[in-house]
Amino acid sequence: MPPTRAELEAAAGLTLDDVLGPSLDVLFCGINPGLYSAATGHHFARPGNRFWPALYRSGFTPRLLAPAEQWELPSYGLGITNVVARATAQAAELSPEEFREGGVRLAELVEKVRPKVLAVAGVTAYRTAFGRPKAAVGPQETGIGDTAVWVLPNPSGLNAHWTLDRMAAEMRRLRESLT
Repeated sequence: MPPTRAELEAAAGLTLDDVLGPSLDVLFCGINPGLYSAATGHHFARPGNRFWPALYRSGFTPRLLAPAEQWELPSYGLGITNVVARATAQAAELSPEEFREGGVRLAELVEKVRPKVLAVAGVTAYRTAFGRPKAAVGPQETGIGDTAVWVLPNPSGLNAHWTLDRMAAEMRRLRESLT
């Protein structure tokens, strides 16, 4: 059952636990949790978000996982975190300072967890968090320590510039770069 309006309103400001495991190939990074995700406790949970279908179509997972199955990701060498931990109704509610602070926290997490690739889902969030105003979707020239960085399109259903097929193709390109 989807969260009620009151549950969504109460989710503002909540955080989600990172999905981490040993020997991660890719640590996917959202912008920040939406209220639906915070209310359910699952990353990329809002109906219409294309993260899970793109992950499956790209070949990262052998079947389409539901957001409630996020804890299976480490068994595939995958994890999830966010640039900014605080849940909001829209990413536009976040300040540039929150993004910059999130970039510092994210770099510290990457240094600790040491995934092969950090994949940030949202080019504008990446640009702001890491001070890279000209960054584009795809592999980045600068990594974090030994971790490569790849920017993916934001999988939100509001990102009409990217179809599910194009998102899955970009994720597939990332997956194929790992071999």
